[in-house]
Amino acid sequence: MLGAIINAAGILLGSLIGALGRSNFTPQTESFLKLGIGVFTVFYGLRLAWMGFSGTFGQVLKQFGIALLAVMLGRLLGKLMRLQKASNAAGQYARKLIEHTKPENPDRFSNGLAACSILFCASPLGILGAIHAVLPAGPGGGGYLYPLEVKAVMDGLAMMGFVRMFGLGAVLSALPVFVFLSVLSLGTTVYLEPLLRAHSLIDSVNITGGLLLTVMSLVMFEVKRVELADYLPALALAPLLTWLIK
Repeated sequence: MLGAIINAAGILLGSLIGALGRSNFTPQTESFLKLGIGVFTVFYGLRLAWMGFSGTFGQVLKQFGIALLAVMLGRLLGKLMRLQKASNAAGQYARKLIEHTKPENPDRFSNGLAACSILFCASPLGILGAIHAVLPAGPGGGGYLYPLEVKAVMDGLAMMGFVRMFGLGAVLSALPVFVFLSVLSLGTTVYLEPLLRAHSLIDSVNITGGLLLTVMSLVMFEVKRVELADYLPALALAPLLTWLIK
């Protein structure tokens, strides 16, 4: 649950900084932070994919081709499942709570808790990060915590503003975020990881997850609007395709 702890700690730290009134960044600082987060996301995404490759040059090309196919088919499946539309609906609901909440609003606490919990839990980066936080990656075989570390920074920066708007309600959103990510990681550890390990399919998930992380950076760099949630089924399709081709 270390990844969930890191994300919750990022939210709490951002709340503390915001409550102390030290969150007024200049436009130049905001641009620098956005650029830095995007660069780290690209690096960690490519690094995760690289650690998943193994074998001869031909085998690496085959693994890369399967991952690309999984990403393309995953996007189609995600559209059929309306994952991005569901994510957008949750985001719009949270946005309405934010827009209609004033300092004197009696529902300020509950609105803050709900809005921040929805925004932080519905993030595709969080779902992907919770899975890879416990799947073995690289020669050491440990989990890959970097996606959740990036998310912790992003959530912490957002909390600097939310805490002044919602107060304690925003701060307590760290709890449902911790529970949500912990459940995902625990489910991956208990059910998914043993199945993938038994069929030597962990690398396929890591390669695909690395590609998805790289795609997410396009949003951070504001290069292209990407429907990130629609790509999440690729994480399930990659090991399935690898198993079928084997």
